[in-house]
Amino acid sequence: MAGAPFLLLSIRGEDDAAADEYAAVMRFAGLDTQSLHRIGLTDQPLGDLDLADWSGIILGGGPFTVSDDPATKSPVQRRVEGELADLVASIVASDFPFLGCCYGIGVLGAAVGASIDRSHSEPVGPLTVELTDEGRADPLFAGLPDSFDAFGGHKEAASVLPDHVTRLARSADCPVQAFRVGANVYATQFHPELDADGLCTRIDAYKNGGYFAPDTAETLKDAARRRPVTHPMAILRAFTQRYGR
Repeated sequence: MAGAPFLLLSIRGEDDAAADEYAAVMRFAGLDTQSLHRIGLTDQPLGDLDLADWSGIILGGGPFTVSDDPATKSPVQRRVEGELADLVASIVASDFPFLGCCYGIGVLGAAVGASIDRSHSEPVGPLTVELTDEGRADPLFAGLPDSFDAFGGHKEAASVLPDHVTRLARSADCPVQAFRVGANVYATQFHPELDADGLCTRIDAYKNGGYFAPDTAETLKDAARRRPVTHPMAILRAFTQRYGR
């Protein structure tokens, strides 16, 4: 893809998980190392970022949660959250193309006044996502079935959205699986970059991260391999096709 590249912002300090996330986003978005750059925010400050240099920005998931008790947040988490808060405020103000995956629900939701809490957490593994009427009409989601399987696993979620935010998808245990702000700013609670192999890599990386009992890791992997997940990746391709320039 010629022109301005896309940017992936990563909050994963675990090398295997970070590398797999970058590779998966490239593969499913139809990009390469020239058209998708990556900044590992746990390793380096964001610095000055000119939105005009990019076709769009993708924020990956990871172990941070915005609803953590501030007293428990590490200096790195506090720095990253501050940098992202400033960046997302600019993105929302300019309606710049943005796709936040999992952690993006918390970051973007907090920026626009959504209620972010732990009342709708979901276990690691497959789940069924249902599109809203607005989701079925949205350009990034319109090519998806009304109901499809995805992989997720999160401690926090958006429980209430402000009136100016458009809910695009839900699941049985989580009322907000995706939303849009303005015309071009998106977040998903599920992971559009995850297939079964990717989820297994994450399970190994976060085995002791408090998402599941460590002794259930192999059971979770088996469950992931038994449930084909093929549709969410189309969101990444639709994002890059819509906004590539």
